[in-house]
Amino acid sequence: MLAYYFQLGVMSLRRNPVLTLLMVVVIGVGVAASMTTYAVFRATSADPIPGKSSQLFIAHVDNYGPHGNDEGEPVKWNTWRDAMALQQAHQAPRQSALYPIAVSIESEDPAQLAQLVRGYAVFTDIFAMFDMRFVYGGTWSAQDDEARSRVVVIGRDVNDRVFGGANSVGREIDLDGKRFRVVGVVERFQARPRFFDLDNRSGFGDMGDLYMPFNRAIEDSRQPAGGNVCNRPSEPGFQNFVRSECVFVSFWAELPDAAAVSRYRNFLRDYAAGQQSAGRFGWAPNVRLRNVMQWLAYRHVVPPEARMSVVIALAFLVICLVNTIGILLAKFMRRAPEIGVRRALGASRREIYLQFLMEAATVGLAGGVLGVVLTGVGMLGIGLVFEPAIAKLAHLDLSLLALTVAVALLSTVIAAFYPTWRAAQVQPAWQLKST
Repeated sequence: MLAYYFQLGVMSLRRNPVLTLLMVVVIGVGVAASMTTYAVFRATSADPIPGKSSQLFIAHVDNYGPHGNDEGEPVKWNTWRDAMALQQAHQAPRQSALYPIAVSIESEDPAQLAQLVRGYAVFTDIFAMFDMRFVYGGTWSAQDDEARSRVVVIGRDVNDRVFGGANSVGREIDLDGKRFRVVGVVERFQARPRFFDLDNRSGFGDMGDLYMPFNRAIEDSRQPAGGNVCNRPSEPGFQNFVRSECVFVSFWAELPDAAAVSRYRNFLRDYAAGQQSAGRFGWAPNVRLRNVMQWLAYRHVVPPEARMSVVIALAFLVICLVNTIGILLAKFMRRAPEIGVRRALGASRREIYLQFLMEAATVGLAGGVLGVVLTGVGMLGIGLVFEPAIAKLAHLDLSLLALTVAVALLSTVIAAFYPTWRAAQVQPAWQLKST
C-alpha cells in the first residue's frame, strides 16, 4: 500500500506543479541554510581527539590569589616553577609541561629564505598522550629530556619543505642558527581545535609542527609564542622571567579512570596547600583539573557567530515549515470532494492519513535533494562569513548529505500532520451532497 500511496502522491504533485515547486524550494532553502551552518558548528564543536578526550586533563594552580585571578578561576597557564613541580612528582602515568615557541628554520638551499614555524617545547610523553603518529623514526627518550639534548621531532609539512619528504631521521636541521638532530617525523596533527594551543586563533590556526625538549627550550631562552601573564615584576632577562611568578606553561596529564582523576585532584590541592604553608600563597588552595571537552567549553572555543548562525538558520527553517503547512493545508482541502468519495467507498481515516503523509514525504524528499544541492553551494560561501581557518573545516560528506535529506523528509512529514488531520476530518456526506 505504501508504494501505491507513493504513486498517488507523485501523481498529485503533477496536478499542481506551481504549488509543488514552491513547497520544494521553500523546504530546500530552509534545510540548506540549516545544514550549512550546522556543518560549521559541527566542525568547531566536535571532539578533537575521540577516545582520549576524557583521559587528557589540563591542570592549573592559582598563584595569583583572589585579587589576581579571573573571578576565582586560576589564570589559564602555570608558572615554570609549578609546572616543573608537577612534572617531577610523576603523579600521572603520562604527563608533559608545554608552551608554544616560534623557530626560524634555515634551509640547506641558499636560494630559499628562512621559514618561521610554530612549535612546542614539550616532554617526550606528549606524543603518546596525544596519539601522534610517526611517519619516520620516533620520539626522544626521557634521558634526552633530562640531558637537554639538541633533538627535535618535526611535522610532515616541515619535513616536506626542508627535506623534500625524504626520511630525515638522523639528519640535522638549523633552528635559529643552532643545529638539532631530527629523531622523528610525525603525521599532520588533524585535531581541530588544537586543544593544547587555544591561544592561536582559538586552536583553528594553521600551524607547522615542531617539537623540542622542554628543558632544551628553556636553556636556549626560547620566548613563549603564546599567552602569558606577568602581574608581578621580575628582573630583566629570560631566565629571571622563567623563575618568576609569571605564567606561560600549560600542564597536561593523562589519567585513565575516575579514581586516577580523584587522586590527581587531591595531589594538586596538597601541592597548593604546601605552597600556602611555605608562605608563597596567602590563600586557600585553588586548583582546577579539566578534561579536553571541559577545557574547550570553559574557553568558549566554538565561535559565537557559529552558534548564532545555527539559531538563525533553525528559526528560518521553522518559518519555511510554517509556510509549508499553509500551502499543504490549502492543497489538501481543495481535494475535499476526492477525500469524500474515497471515504464513501470505504477508505478509513488511517488510509487518508497514510496517503497524504506519503504525499508530503514525496515533497520532503524532493526538497531534500534540492537542499543537498543548495548546501553544496552554501559550503562555497562559508568563507564570506567565517574566518578561512574555520571555513575550511566544514565539508560536505556522506553523513551531512544523509542528514540533509533526513531533516527535509522528517520536517515536512511533521509539518503535514495538521493539514493531514484536517483532510481526514472531511465528512463524506457533506462532500457527496455538494457534488
